[in-house]
Amino acid sequence: MVAVAGIMMGTKPTILEVTVDQLEDLLRRLDTGELGPEDGETIRALFHSYVHLVELLKDKNTSVARLRKMLFGASTEKTEAVLGRGMDREAPPSDKEDGRPESAGEGLVETALADDPPASGNGHGRNGADAYQGAEKIEVPHESLQPGDPCPECGGGTVYGMRHPGVLVRITGQAPVQAKVYRLQKLRCNLCGKVFTARAPEGVGDQKYDATAASIVALLKYGSGMPFNRLEGLQGNLGIPLPASTQWDIVHALAKQLKPVYRELLHQAGQGDVVYNDDTTVRILEMMGKRAKQKALAEEPMEGAAKEKASSRKGLFTSGVVFTVEGRRIALFFSGRKHAGENLKDVLAERAETLGPPIQMCDGLSRNLPAELERILANCLAHGRRQFVEVAEHFPEQCRHVLEALAGIYRNDAIARKRNLSPQERLEFHQAQSGPTMEDLHRWLARQLDERLVEPNSALGGAIAYMLKRWEKLTLFLRVPGAPLDNNLCEQALKKAILHRKNALFYKTANGAHVGDGFMSLIYTCELGGASPLDYLTELQRHAADAASAPQHWMPWNYRQTLDTPPPSGPPSAPRPSAHSSRRGSAPPPLKIMHACRKHTVGFVLARPFVGPAVPG
Repeated sequence: MVAVAGIMMGTKPTILEVTVDQLEDLLRRLDTGELGPEDGETIRALFHSYVHLVELLKDKNTSVARLRKMLFGASTEKTEAVLGRGMDREAPPSDKEDGRPESAGEGLVETALADDPPASGNGHGRNGADAYQGAEKIEVPHESLQPGDPCPECGGGTVYGMRHPGVLVRITGQAPVQAKVYRLQKLRCNLCGKVFTARAPEGVGDQKYDATAASIVALLKYGSGMPFNRLEGLQGNLGIPLPASTQWDIVHALAKQLKPVYRELLHQAGQGDVVYNDDTTVRILEMMGKRAKQKALAEEPMEGAAKEKASSRKGLFTSGVVFTVEGRRIALFFSGRKHAGENLKDVLAERAETLGPPIQMCDGLSRNLPAELERILANCLAHGRRQFVEVAEHFPEQCRHVLEALAGIYRNDAIARKRNLSPQERLEFHQAQSGPTMEDLHRWLARQLDERLVEPNSALGGAIAYMLKRWEKLTLFLRVPGAPLDNNLCEQALKKAILHRKNALFYKTANGAHVGDGFMSLIYTCELGGASPLDYLTELQRHAADAASAPQHWMPWNYRQTLDTPPPSGPPSAPRPSAHSSRRGSAPPPLKIMHACRKHTVGFVLARPFVGPAVPG
């Protein structure tokens, strides 16, 4: 793979990745005069990258490390890695020595840390037996003794059961999706010709693909990024064929079943008090190309300026939106031409009118902002910090001052989480511990530009201007209870979409992208809440009618409680009305796959993955 930095001078590099084979094909087309319209962009990128690299090499401050970081990105942004080991342990010089104010909150941070018990180090040993929550548990009684029997060793005592049994862990390998072939014996009468076939064992069911099979295929594809073709090859090598087309039929049918639950998840997310949102790119083949783009835009339910604005877009995006609702976190994904702000606006349309505006955390891009909706806007402190990380090599002392000040803020926030402070208590803690540090940092930043200590047009000047321009939004956590420091929660959620993009590369159709968004939303919401996605998807299939009639009781955080609660006596109650209750229909039919079960003389096949007993979420 060749990284081509297609950039104009003075702009941030845009990396285009092309293979050596693609470059050789481009040269061949250039020799034969058969260049296509898409080749111009690659040639232009090659030319600009050459000019830019020549200019960088002329700069005496350019290093191999900087070029590597520009082309391939930094591996980490931790303060210790950026500043060097041990540098952040030294206090920055005071204002009396070099014109910079000392961080007023550092002493308070050390006092707060001293009041807390020392944190235990992260272990890296073997997993204990309790870590295997999804394993099958097998009770093994003693072969010759029972509680109350005389002791065979001393003859005078009595043995009794111990609280903690002995434990053995044995791990086996198997196919992700397993199959069982039931060979049903057939008998024929030699006189009348009547055929008698053995009955299938109890519990086998009449569907070829079990609920757990659909769950594991969806989890591998949209939770772990395994393409259908890759799973088809793996299953074929293990002697249990599962074609890619069959996998799509399975997850597509399951997605239709899960629609009521997904709509309820959207509705409950709209009631959140804090929302994080951001974008990443996606490839949807149906929507790529000029004709496909025009067709897609013609079908978009947009009018006026919104449609005119969208018609000029060439990009496709996956928006990640994470809500916190009463301490729970809900992750949603949307793929298409809409930006994160437009998708957020659609979700907030479900918000109850009695609720106040939510806190929105995002970076400084305008496309992340929902138009015409009231919200309390906060900007990501990690994005502001990153501006200084990128120029720390050339301005080490100035960047060190900023990064160490922000490190104190993040230490304070970690203390607040460790103490499990309420939003109001966290606000008061930050005001006392982080407020003085941020005030001193703001004065220092403003002084660098006001007194011309830093060139405004330099990289460091741009980083300082970025912080000062967004200072009120970056410091919302000092004024509003519950306001987060950064947008890292959404950045982590988008890794699900990026993982799928790196492995499966693209979606073929917009419908396929919509199916993927729904599964990613349910799977990652389970992971955020500590629930088992495999168990959750399986139980939704087994109780599809109940989940369709009352989806609010089948969310990732309460479905286990619903399963453990006995059904009420008497007629069933009506489902809870909501903003989208009119869209709910009757319960969906049982899961049907296009490749239906074929009856053979040897019986039929039941495919399912190996799973242990249900694990409470």
